[in-house]
Amino acid sequence: MQQNLTEGPVIKTMMKFAVPMILGNLLQQCYNIADTLIVGRFLGAGALAAVGSAFTLMTFLTSILLGLCMGSSTVLSIYYGQKNFQRFKDSVGTSFLLIAALTVLLTAASFLLLDEIILFLQVPEEIQPLMKDYLIVIFFGIAATFLYNYFSSFLRAIGNSVVPLVFLACSALLNIGLDLFFVVGLSRGTAGAAEATVISQYISGIGILLYTWIKFPDIHSSLFCFRLSSLKEIANFSVLTCIQQSVMNLGILMVQGLVNSFGTTIMAAFAAAVKIDSFAYMPVQDFGNAFSTFIAQNYGADRKDRIRQGILGALSSAMAFCILISILIWIFAKPLMLLFIDPQETAILSEGIRYLHIEGSFYCGIGCLFLLYGLYRALEHPGMSLVLTIISLGTRVLLAYRLSATAFFGVTGIWWSVPIGWFLADLVGIVYFWKKKKASIFS
Repeated sequence: MQQNLTEGPVIKTMMKFAVPMILGNLLQQCYNIADTLIVGRFLGAGALAAVGSAFTLMTFLTSILLGLCMGSSTVLSIYYGQKNFQRFKDSVGTSFLLIAALTVLLTAASFLLLDEIILFLQVPEEIQPLMKDYLIVIFFGIAATFLYNYFSSFLRAIGNSVVPLVFLACSALLNIGLDLFFVVGLSRGTAGAAEATVISQYISGIGILLYTWIKFPDIHSSLFCFRLSSLKEIANFSVLTCIQQSVMNLGILMVQGLVNSFGTTIMAAFAAAVKIDSFAYMPVQDFGNAFSTFIAQNYGADRKDRIRQGILGALSSAMAFCILISILIWIFAKPLMLLFIDPQETAILSEGIRYLHIEGSFYCGIGCLFLLYGLYRALEHPGMSLVLTIISLGTRVLLAYRLSATAFFGVTGIWWSVPIGWFLADLVGIVYFWKKKKASIFS
């Protein structure tokens, strides 16, 4: 299950590593889709709007931890490629304690600022109690999110993308069963949907922790040791990657607030459509993360030939996938929306389809952007990934607020702002790459 990404056929090796990551995160989306589908069908449009808005918030909060885990994973991948195992173990302990401490602070802040968060999101008054019930429970799962993502990042850094998939698969299936039990069987409402998710998250988080502890006894002595000598390097990667993820999802959170200002119908349409949208491009996002690990290991091993081959192979594979998914989303937008929305909710259905037709036509833009993020992170240029994120999300937020205020675009302006942001960031990232290609890390 553990792979050395510096050896073997480039595309085959990359794909073999990427596929379990893709499957794993598709399963993780099942957490959210199960909540959305069951809540939408059994609790109605108001509850669907509340859970959908809460999902955007939780994506922002957990993106902080995810960014830190991704950054530390890059450092671990480089040391693993160099076969510098002492620095590898030092980085494991330092990153674990750093992110664990921030998890505690993030959880406490989430509970303390709950009312202010709901106010910031401009949640309509009639669904505020539903959203609050959901969030009070879901915040308890932040620690579980840390455990799963940290140890998944550790395993992927050393070339093992299968074990995280196994734990996530068990957790996703459990989540669906518990959703039905709590929401339908016990009539626990939105709180029940959150309870099902949190229990499932702890199963995967604690499970993967125990697996790592048993499988890798060499890290026992270093897991709880904080090394100042490793902190600077961990911080250089993790903090910038964390900021990148946070900026990305803060922009999405700001857009969610704008969507909420258009009322429950638009909120419900957005809640359902964004789940489909995220599920559609999630494989290429995970492929970008796998690509980043591949590049980082080969960068550490000074295999520039494999880096060049990896870039070309990843780009062609990602673009082919994005074109296919765009076609499928355009054709099946209505049947996909009907999974979440009752056919009689024609206004919600119509707006959701419009969203998918606009977003789904331009997945090549987001596919290219995920590869650029992974490339610059792996080549010790995480600052460039942050710049591209700011361009993409800054454009999205500014255009969303500007265009939606006009009579011509209205709420459709929010949907159009997204692909415009993607392609502007792609342009900057590609131009930067070509200007620097003669430098040693790009040649």
